Amino acid sequence: MPNPSQAEMAEDGMPAPQRHYVLAAVMAAVVLVVLDGAIATIALPTLSTRLHVAPAASIWVVTGYQMALVMTLLPAAALGESRGYRRVFIGGVALFTAASLFCALSPSLPVLVLARFVQGIGGSGIMALGVALLRFSTPQHRLGAVLGWNALLIALSAAAGPMVGAAILSVSSWPWLFAVNLPVGAVVLLASRFLPQIKGTGRKIDRISVLLNAGTFAPLVVGADQLATRPVLGGALLAIAAVSLMTLVRREMPQAAPLIPLDLLRNRAFRMSVVASVCCFAGQMAGIVGLPFYLQHGLGQSALMTGLYMTPWPLMTAVAGPLSGRLADRVSSAWLCAAGAGCLALGLFLAAVWPLRGDPLPLIACTMLCGLGFGFFQTPNNRNMLLSAPRARSGAAGGMQGTARLTGQTMGAVIISLLLASAGTGVAPRLGLAVGAGLAVLAGIVSVRRSRAARR
Repeated sequence: MPNPSQAEMAEDGMPAPQRHYVLAAVMAAVVLVVLDGAIATIALPTLSTRLHVAPAASIWVVTGYQMALVMTLLPAAALGESRGYRRVFIGGVALFTAASLFCALSPSLPVLVLARFVQGIGGSGIMALGVALLRFSTPQHRLGAVLGWNALLIALSAAAGPMVGAAILSVSSWPWLFAVNLPVGAVVLLASRFLPQIKGTGRKIDRISVLLNAGTFAPLVVGADQLATRPVLGGALLAIAAVSLMTLVRREMPQAAPLIPLDLLRNRAFRMSVVASVCCFAGQMAGIVGLPFYLQHGLGQSALMTGLYMTPWPLMTAVAGPLSGRLADRVSSAWLCAAGAGCLALGLFLAAVWPLRGDPLPLIACTMLCGLGFGFFQTPNNRNMLLSAPRARSGAAGGMQGTARLTGQTMGAVIISLLLASAGTGVAPRLGLAVGAGLAVLAGIVSVRRSRAARR
């Protein structure tokens, strides 16, 4: 089936049913990346036992993956703009699938961590360029709805990951946690022939900037992880990240299409969407990390009951995502974001201050409100971020979306870690929920300011 020209896609997207095949391929690949991360987390105790390593060492199975993902999101976006979105996206799917096989065959923890690192590199090509492919294949008046369905699938994947992982481990050995990726990856690769052909610019990628980018985000992830338990090492790594970032910004400032999209960040709407995204994801992560400690240590709930009390959050996000996406195509995305952030803040605040008296049932309403608010924030904010960028820089916008998300999540996790180290498990979780509420309020304020700036 011939691809429409780039000019035609810029106006009306791709014709059906080809557009539907593209949506299915991109969303299946994104679900693959999200589900794999959630599955690996639930398997850490099993991996620790089977590979004969300390529990703390097994965490590198998750950390290595996250580090590779955040290190390579922006370079993957730049490579997609240079070589073509389709080519780099397919390369990401192929690399992720091949690395899944190596994960399943890994004989030791170091080999498994290396394979997971390679998985993260492949995942960055999927996460950075998936939204760009959706933008070129979907008519603009339907983009919000498509992004909403994408948010629904991501939320459901994150919610289902632990259950899928537990189900696999109950009937088989841990290598099957990664082997299940192989048939899905193969199907996505078969469907990739329907992806739109977006001609690359041929622009060369600055290798020194890529190294500086890695020198920014790798120390950031590891330093944030170490800050609570080894503050000197964590602080030193964060200082290295800061110096690398300043050097990178100075090097990229004169570029027309810099690796860190400084050109897009000069656009007020794009910049404010990025800031709001970082704040909202930080508040969300503070809640998701803080609530289990509150439920288990403060309210004496088991791990199973904690999971059940947390489940309404992603389920409500899944419900709100498509609805907010359709609304974003019709009403102000800034006010939708502000309303969503306000609901998230209210849910976190009520969870922090509500006098439960040993009965955690009211927390269900709080987590439902949090999930609803986050769903109403995420899709319109991502839509605005994407549409604020020129079509030629859709890859950079997608990479920045992922970077803002991971940066905010890292911030939220660090906040809870620092509070746990300083205040203990009795007080820290509720303080963390209150701080998360404040960050969500800040995301709402930034969104309202974006709306006012657009009217000037």
